[in-house]
Amino acid sequence: MSEAIIGDIFTNALYIVLAIVVVIIVPSLLIGLVVSTFQAATQINEQTLSFLPRLVVTLLAMIMFGPWAVSAVLDFTREIYMNIPFLIG
Repeated sequence: MSEAIIGDIFTNALYIVLAIVVVIIVPSLLIGLVVSTFQAATQINEQTLSFLPRLVVTLLAMIMFGPWAVSAVLDFTREIYMNIPFLIG
């Protein structure tokens, strides 16, 4: 197994992790920005007002994109297992 193959596997793994994290975290960040702007405009300093919408959006994103994320990780794992004979020899 050469360094190039290890680098390719590591690059693909990082790409999958980054894609899953972006899909789940970006909606939460956008809602947090909207709520923070609303709080700044109305001068409401309630902590739960910023926490609950982000929690709900994150849970909804996990429910919506969870099957895709699991299938992406399973496909990556299946690909590595299928290529073990070619990677070793």
